Amino acid sequence: MSHAFHAEPVGLHHITWRATGSAVCDVDALVDALAWLIGDKEAVKSDRSSSYHGPELTLISATTANKRKAMRSFAQLGEANIQALIDSADKRMDEQNVLHFRLSLDELIGGNVVLTSDFGTATVKGQAKFEIYSGQPSEEQRLATFTTALDLAKENGAA
Repeated sequence: MSHAFHAEPVGLHHITWRATGSAVCDVDALVDALAWLIGDKEAVKSDRSSSYHGPELTLISATTANKRKAMRSFAQLGEANIQALIDSADKRMDEQNVLHFRLSLDELIGGNVVLTSDFGTATVKGQAKFEIYSGQPSEEQRLATFTTALDLAKENGAA
């Protein structure tokens, strides 16, 4: 019995973006920013609720399990941010092969994609689930996915 090598490139199972808008936040601008990141306004969901102390909050999320859309969304981070994630992947990747990172919310609404580690400011939380299969070293598969995202970012002109 022979096992055929899976020749298709590995990628992402899914990507999710989450943000919280306060009562004074321009929720429409936040929805537009997440729609741009995910590449599909229909994929953006919002849920209004009250915080523990009473003010209204809007929880906004965008997710896709479509592998091509997930990769295009990840590539929206741009070359410099993807390279920074490559350099810090060992600290950001969990046991389920999900990469965790945050973007500056204010910068994103302003049209810039900026990775941040500052938990004191408004952020957009990103989670990208990497495809990892047995038979190949997981580091190689992760690097192949990052390389695909870098190439896509270059094609799209995302710095």
